[in-house]
Amino acid sequence: MAEQQQERWFEVAPGIRRRTIAVTERMQQIMVQLDQGARLPEHRHPHEQITYLILGRLRFFINGTARDVAPGETVALPGNTPHGVETLEASLAIDTFSPPREDMLAQDAAP
Repeated sequence: MAEQQQERWFEVAPGIRRRTIAVTERMQQIMVQLDQGARLPEHRHPHEQITYLILGRLRFFINGTARDVAPGETVALPGNTPHGVETLEASLAIDTFSPPREDMLAQDAAP
């Protein structure tokens, strides 16, 4: 298993940034910083996702249902689940994907 430290931050949406913190053959972990009021539009991907909230408050929209998340709480999403997020307070989260996100890995590898 390979571990990768990535120092570059990438904008996911206005007010939302991510950086890869670890990658193995079957999983990828990223750190996400979200500014208060930032929104990630509803989307879906085939990857399973687990989000652990470290700081702040988020409102997830999962299959059209709102769920508020506080520090120390986790959201687990099966692949292809429609989801989006609204940042209620400036937040810091860890997202884990399985398998790794090819789009993010390609972005990480670009000069």
